Amino acid sequence: MGWLFYTDQRVKTYADQKAEIERLCTFETEDRTTELICASKVGTTWYAAVRVSMKDGSEIEDFTYKAKEDGSFTFAAIFLTAFDQGCWGYKDMEESAGPVQARAPVSLLNRLSELKDPDSYAHDWRKRCRAWADIPTYNEGDTIRLANPLKLDDGTEFQIVTATRYRSGRRMQTGYRIKDTGGLVRLPRGCLEGSSLVTTG
Repeated sequence: MGWLFYTDQRVKTYADQKAEIERLCTFETEDRTTELICASKVGTTWYAAVRVSMKDGSEIEDFTYKAKEDGSFTFAAIFLTAFDQGCWGYKDMEESAGPVQARAPVSLLNRLSELKDPDSYAHDWRKRCRAWADIPTYNEGDTIRLANPLKLDDGTEFQIVTATRYRSGRRMQTGYRIKDTGGLVRLPRGCLEGSSLVTTG
C-alpha cells in the first residue's frame, strides 16, 4: 500500500496521531474484531501491537502466527508517517512484509504472538528490533571499542573512541573522540551495535 495523506489537516499533534493510529487498528468484520493493544512512536514511525480475535471465541487459523489460549493472535503493524504542506500522512505495513524500520520497543515485542516460521520476514524484523534495543548506552568518558573499524572521508580508520559531551549552539551533544588522532566525530546509534566498553569514564 502507498502513502495516504489527510488533506483536511485534522491530524496535527502527537495526540492526534496516536488517536488516528488507534482508529486505524480498531475495527470489526462480520466474524472478527481487531483492536490496538499498545502503540509507540520512535522518530516518525509508529509501532503498534494489534490483536485479532474471532467473535465466537474460536481459534483463528493463520499461516504466520500461533494462536494464544483464547484463540486470538497479536501482530505488529508499522506506520511510517510524514507531514507534507501541513497534511499528515501514513504508509502502513505488517511485520511479515519485511519493513525496513525496526526500532520497536522490546515491551511491545513481548506482547506479540509466537511465529510459526523461524525463517519468516517477521522473525527477522523482530530480531533486528531486539538488536537495536541491545545497543549499549555509554556515559561521558567511557572508552569504547566499535565492533568494526570505521573509515572517515580522508581515509582515516578508527575503532576505539571515547564518549564526550560538547556544546553545539544552545544544546549539548554527544560525540566520540578518536583515540589515535583526537578527532571528534558524531556516530549514529547504529554504529554502536556490537560495541563493547573498554574502560569507564
